[in-house]
Amino acid sequence: MTPKHISDRPVVHARDVTMTYGDTDVLHGVDLDIQRGEVFALLGPNGAGKTTTVEILEGFRRRSAGEVSVLGADPERGDDAWRGRIGLVLQSWRDHRRWRVGELLTHFTTYYPDPRDPADLLTLVGLTDQAGQQVDRLSGGQRRRLDVALGIVGRPELLFLDEPTTGFDPEARHEFHVLVERLARDDGVTVLLTTHDLVEAERLADRIAMLVGGRIRGCGTPAELARRAAAQAEVRWTDDDGTPRRERTEDPSLLVWELHRHADGPIADLEVRRPTLEDTYLHMVNHEAAGADAAANEEVPAA
Repeated sequence: MTPKHISDRPVVHARDVTMTYGDTDVLHGVDLDIQRGEVFALLGPNGAGKTTTVEILEGFRRRSAGEVSVLGADPERGDDAWRGRIGLVLQSWRDHRRWRVGELLTHFTTYYPDPRDPADLLTLVGLTDQAGQQVDRLSGGQRRRLDVALGIVGRPELLFLDEPTTGFDPEARHEFHVLVERLARDDGVTVLLTTHDLVEAERLADRIAMLVGGRIRGCGTPAELARRAAAQAEVRWTDDDGTPRRERTEDPSLLVWELHRHADGPIADLEVRRPTLEDTYLHMVNHEAAGADAAANEEVPAA
């Protein structure tokens, strides 16, 4: 189905968003643009401001300053019609435990003008066999798929996923990833994902923003972020005498060429390891921590 309210404007637009709790500054001028149909991941260590940022975008928290537009409206003034265009999959909740799965989905359809068919939803999230089962008897992975079904029952244009696969086994995680990819590709749903699973972010996200110390330190594809962070590739090989070697470089092609140029024959165990999203993430987090330590240790001039 073609998404409603088609526009060339970003689904999420934020400029210079700040958030202060008492004397503590949590967000320092956050800028974000998320396009329609994009899977966008927001990464950062605990305390970086991810939850605050997402709650501002969802309309659950009032920002201290800045400009925010979500689906063309300021979240602080979003009405019921606006909220009906948004889906939420929270990290953890335990409501509706006594309901049966199919009955719960059917009940939720009454809240929306154009809901998905409950039977189709059960098929989509892989819970058809659990339709008559009580919610509190579902496994962790099944419960998470039910959370997603409840989040998309109203055909949202924007879906917030908060740590969606926490506690999943590898098979359940794979199935969930396929589901998210299908929602974005086939239904044009825009997805904002927060996760600590860097492999998950690298697989699912079209673009990734790194939120560190209340600021966006980088935004782009994993490859773009690696280049901006100056994360180096690692070249590994084994010398003729059997000694393992490794060297970090910003130009692995040049290093490999030099190795071949000086070698008498084939180079054993030659491997080029490109920077991963984890390398980039750790580079940015450690850089922020080093800056904070330097500021804390800076000497105050004598009066």
